[in-house]
Amino acid sequence: MTKITTLLAGTAIAAAVAAPAAAEKWDMPMAYAASNFHSEVGANFATCVTEGTGGGLEIVTHPSGSLFSGNEIKRAVQTGQANIGERLLSAHQNENPLYGVDSIPFLVSSFDEHEKLWDIAGPKVAEVLAEDNLHYLYSVAWPPQGLYFKKEVNSVADMEGIKFRSYNTATARMAELTKMLPVQVEAAELSQALATGVAESFISSGATGYDRKVWEHLTHFYEVDAWLPRNAVFVNMDAWNGLDDATKAVMEDCAAKAKAEGLARSKDYTAFTLNGLKEGGMTVQRAGDALVDELKAIGATMTQEWLESAGEVGREIVDAYNAM
Repeated sequence: MTKITTLLAGTAIAAAVAAPAAAEKWDMPMAYAASNFHSEVGANFATCVTEGTGGGLEIVTHPSGSLFSGNEIKRAVQTGQANIGERLLSAHQNENPLYGVDSIPFLVSSFDEHEKLWDIAGPKVAEVLAEDNLHYLYSVAWPPQGLYFKKEVNSVADMEGIKFRSYNTATARMAELTKMLPVQVEAAELSQALATGVAESFISSGATGYDRKVWEHLTHFYEVDAWLPRNAVFVNMDAWNGLDDATKAVMEDCAAKAKAEGLARSKDYTAFTLNGLKEGGMTVQRAGDALVDELKAIGATMTQEWLESAGEVGREIVDAYNAM
């Protein structure tokens, strides 16, 4: 009996050692529709982590602001209400100017330019996120930003009085400088805002307009390539520190894959969505030279304001980029 008891005890210990740690489930709030390429890349990232950890860490995405609205996601992850999330970084420029480095008007206007800027700015932004109790995993740029209107616009004067959807400090400031009326509207609320007249115009990529079928309410999209904002995926720092090294390695590997996939998808989605806007009946064209010149003058003012608020670190980033 003693031998049997000893054998059973030994078997139990061996089984306990061999068994994986208790599986964890992490909910991942996201602000954009499930069909948006950012959400699809995020879903692929979640699957990668779940499979890569053998189910030890399951990540479940919640798009369209269904778990937390866009403006709640960063705070929810900071405070541990969610362990991981995705957020448009520039929406938090009011908290730290460096979060808006990707929205300096006309500093960069293409994917290649933007990736060079992010190579310089990304590590600095990751440091700011760490100060906010967040571990940076990866980020993906939106396509270049253009202007949506419900009428033909040839100059800044044509914009005066239009209700303009803002989603960060830069867009709100642009509205002020063009004499439009800024209205804070999250992506998930955009369709309703346009349908009810709360907003009549906005700046975004072709992707947002296509996803939200804005041709039902608006008529013109002007390509101005003002900037390429980024959506970032980050983890609550306490939750990150609680992971073992093997799980962290899986997440970092999946993050690298998601970043590469996201960039490729963003590039491909640019032409696809602009064609989709045309098929929906919108007029899609490059903004006229006069309008672009006026916007760039406004951009110069906004750039100077950003540099003043961002201080030495911001100046170092911009100087290093311009020196490339």
